[in-house]
Amino acid sequence: MLPIYLDHAATTPVRPDVLEAMLPFLNSVWGNPSSSHRFGRAARAGLEQGRRETADALGVEPNQVIFTSGGTEADNLALIGAALAARAHGRPMHVVTTAIEHKAVLAAAHAVVNLGGEETILGVDANGTVRFADLDAALQREPALVSVMWVNNEVGVVQPMAEIGARCRAAGVPLHSDAVQAFGKLPIDLDAVGCRLLSISGHKIGAPKGIGALIVRDRKIIEAIIHGGGQQYGIRPGTENVAGAVAMGRAALLARRELDEHVARISALRDDLAARLVHAVPDLMVHVQDAPHAPHILSLAVPGAEAEALLMHLDLAGIACSGGSACSTGTVEPSHVLVAMGIERSLALATIRFSLGHETTADDVERVAAAFPGIVDRVRQLHVALGRA
Repeated sequence: MLPIYLDHAATTPVRPDVLEAMLPFLNSVWGNPSSSHRFGRAARAGLEQGRRETADALGVEPNQVIFTSGGTEADNLALIGAALAARAHGRPMHVVTTAIEHKAVLAAAHAVVNLGGEETILGVDANGTVRFADLDAALQREPALVSVMWVNNEVGVVQPMAEIGARCRAAGVPLHSDAVQAFGKLPIDLDAVGCRLLSISGHKIGAPKGIGALIVRDRKIIEAIIHGGGQQYGIRPGTENVAGAVAMGRAALLARRELDEHVARISALRDDLAARLVHAVPDLMVHVQDAPHAPHILSLAVPGAEAEALLMHLDLAGIACSGGSACSTGTVEPSHVLVAMGIERSLALATIRFSLGHETTADDVERVAAAFPGIVDRVRQLHVALGRA
């Protein structure tokens, strides 16, 4: 029986259409896109095609798409670049973000502090939602940038981006959002939200790892954080990853084209999986159940069971999922996201995440629901035997 992959929030397989589009740029079309001869022009055509398709998928102009190596680089470019631009204009290097951001954003905010700037970390409520009173207080200090994650990668909570954007616009403060988990799963209207910087990542939507983008709607609000040639308007210099850009564009195009159908399907599967698991193990705690949440992420705590043991037994049963963010595996400390939400330590350490994607089927849901109660029982018995009850 084939294994079941329910870790699409960590990464996704490269989609066949995406692989077909990028393959020529890995062999026959190998020129440097900055070269003026025919080899370079062919590569440049592919690069600009990827840029156009990415722009079209997000409703922006092609010259607003800055390709990066992924979401982490895009987040760093947004926060550190905005802080540097503020300093260049004689303003404080002050960035505002939330306690449940991806580590890429939080680490970038800390880097701003190391550069002589300041960070404000906003708290969240029990559902992981930003408190407007705290945001308003931070905006009164006229920061260089506010960065709020559109969809949290661990628990799937969706932030009220329209309201956050309205408050930032009223204060005249640029807004950035890490939309890595939102793109392809939710409608994204940058004009409606007023978001001036947006991070996306290719490997979350069926492109390969190593390609992402920062959407820059106002070049005056950021400066480059790496330096070299003049590629990509000097914002992110260096020879571009042409094959990756082509893949990113095609994956983005497919994500936009299939959005409604895809969301309806995986949302139904997620809700079915949640209902089946709660029925089978009634004391499960589903995180952010009462808040707007992404259609593909199901985060739950299993009282009396440790996440690492659950993940090991699930893997042995052919079921792949994760214990929160894939970028923080290997630690015995509870997730910073769950801690910020006020989840008690024992439940935070008992939290696992299922995330669904294009390949997920109803049969996968049935198989996981059938196997899960027995796995929970075994892990709980082990928990008791080891004296951790």
